[in-house]
Amino acid sequence: MDSNLKREIILDNYQEPMNRGLFDDDSYIRVKANSENCIDNLEFMIKVDNDKIVDIRFDGEACAISTSATSIMIKSLIGKSIKDVKNILTNYKKMINEEEFDSEILGQLNVYDEICMQPNRKNCALIPSQAIDEFLAKIEKM
Repeated sequence: MDSNLKREIILDNYQEPMNRGLFDDDSYIRVKANSENCIDNLEFMIKVDNDKIVDIRFDGEACAISTSATSIMIKSLIGKSIKDVKNILTNYKKMINEEEFDSEILGQLNVYDEICMQPNRKNCALIPSQAIDEFLAKIEKM
């Protein structure tokens, strides 16, 4: 993917993130994710129906990378089965950690394929996956 296109996708998702804003609804599972290294502190609401993620919302304070990664992650996971969500997360984390991954599965999340060149930003890009991991752990206990 062209570096200008990557920058445009990241900026668009930072300036106008998908599903920003929380509300009261007990049918959602709430999780939080934060970084020890910077300002990133996000809360997520995730709704599952028939083993599929039907909605994800978020809010909080975060840098451009965390906010854009969260927005793109939301777009990538809504409508997916839990099995597909796990596969996307596995490949996303492998990409961020410079391991072999399947880029076909990641779609726009591929914009972070060079984030490893800025090691201090890797944690920022992993904030949404941290929240989804916590969510998956919660639903497995149910």
